[in-house]
Amino acid sequence: MNTAITTSRRATARDWGGLGVLVLALLLISVDATVLDIAVPAISAHLAPTTPQLLWIIDVYSFVLAGLLVTMGALGDRIGRRRLLLIGAVGFGLASAVAAWSVTPEMLIAARVLQGIAGATLMPATLGLIRAMFTDPRQRTIAIAVWSAMAGGGAALGPLLGGWLLEHFWWGSVFLINLPVMLALVALGPILVPESRDPNPGRFDLISAGLSMLALVPVVYAIKEIAAHGIDLAMIGIAALGVVAGVLFVRRQRALADPMLDLRLFALPRFRTAVLTNLLSVFALAGVLFFGSQYLQLVLGRSPLDAGLLLLPGMLASMVAALASAWLVRMWRPGLVLGAALVVAAIGASLFALLSADPAGGVWPFVAGFLLVGTGVGVALTISSDMVVGSAPAERAGAAAAVSETAYEAGVALGVAILGSVVMAVFRHGLDVSSVPQDRLAPARESLGGAVETARQLPEHVGAALLDSAHTAFVSGLHVAAIATALILLSVGCYAARASTAPVRVNDESAERNSDHPRVGADH
Repeated sequence: MNTAITTSRRATARDWGGLGVLVLALLLISVDATVLDIAVPAISAHLAPTTPQLLWIIDVYSFVLAGLLVTMGALGDRIGRRRLLLIGAVGFGLASAVAAWSVTPEMLIAARVLQGIAGATLMPATLGLIRAMFTDPRQRTIAIAVWSAMAGGGAALGPLLGGWLLEHFWWGSVFLINLPVMLALVALGPILVPESRDPNPGRFDLISAGLSMLALVPVVYAIKEIAAHGIDLAMIGIAALGVVAGVLFVRRQRALADPMLDLRLFALPRFRTAVLTNLLSVFALAGVLFFGSQYLQLVLGRSPLDAGLLLLPGMLASMVAALASAWLVRMWRPGLVLGAALVVAAIGASLFALLSADPAGGVWPFVAGFLLVGTGVGVALTISSDMVVGSAPAERAGAAAAVSETAYEAGVALGVAILGSVVMAVFRHGLDVSSVPQDRLAPARESLGGAVETARQLPEHVGAALLDSAHTAFVSGLHVAAIATALILLSVGCYAARASTAPVRVNDESAERNSDHPRVGADH
């Protein structure tokens, strides 16, 4: 590893302009991650995909993205992060055009695969370039706060923009919104974003690239399938394949002189804490978003647009909190701020235990709870991302950023899968189907949406009883998941706060010196 000392310098106006270009790439990804959800009914109506095809249209993007993040982060360190960013932007734009004008489900699935490949180049490249452009720790924290706020803003904008587009245009328009952003990125990137790469990258190891994808894709796939359909031996076998590939990947990285992922980074307490925090913060947020939207629409009977508007305060709070985190770490140690943010998110998650199954009930516990979760997660994601890239040497910034993004993707998958399994287990146990005809049992027990649809097809008194039971059982599951989420966030918050005040061991100090970067927040 190159251990030349990286000097700190103040960012120029060009650097701040370059940051604006980089957040365009992030906006491209974050909007696309949420805008598709609202377009699913329209896609189903026009392309008539089978159920497995529809699941692949939704999920294949995240499978490919998660599998390629580490590889693309290491590739950017070698060929140049700006070059990879621009290649990815063009690829994402072209894939979006193919998706918009798809005429068959298979064509749309192929386009989503291409979007996943291109998306995997954008996320680690943006964080890696921020690490290279902003070497002053305080300015880098502000830059990452802006980066994180745009991620939250894009996620909030996605459903609202998608709803407006679907009211005025055809379903493919939700993909075409990527094209103007891509054109601006390609035009301004070469002017405002400087190139950066590892000066001594070593050989690119194809075997490591294959093992990293083989480790992540089967695990993410198995988690999602188990969440949707329950535990299955085939899925356990697929997950085991991913675990074995992961073990082989780690062993190979330890043996290589120039590893794709430098495992010595995990010797840094702040790096470990940041990665864990990143994963579990997104775990909580993903679960809340996934089940919160179902609660608002299927239990309270709100329209998709109303549901999006009720989610908006929490999303906006996440943006504001991300920007405020740059100021907070000037007053307190980053680890303490991180711990406090997770405690705030835990309090928010606990408010979901007050949700009512009565459609006439108020929405204040949901809005207040999501507001606190958004605030805490906004701060936590910003500081953890800053700690990850700040702990890594500049020449390995892309690979370090890829670890952060992989933790993010894993958190999304685990949040939906684990919390989903908890909610659905309680739902199926508490659902009263004693009056439901035998041929309608399976769809009624499959999900809350299935129970609602089944209730509409039954005689009024039977349907009303099923609907009431479904609402009560689903909300009971939400209460259990909310308490579990709050306890997890509280535990990680205490761990982060304790880790920030723990004495640094000799081995950790050596690892910090090898990272070629002062401890994150040491100058605050």
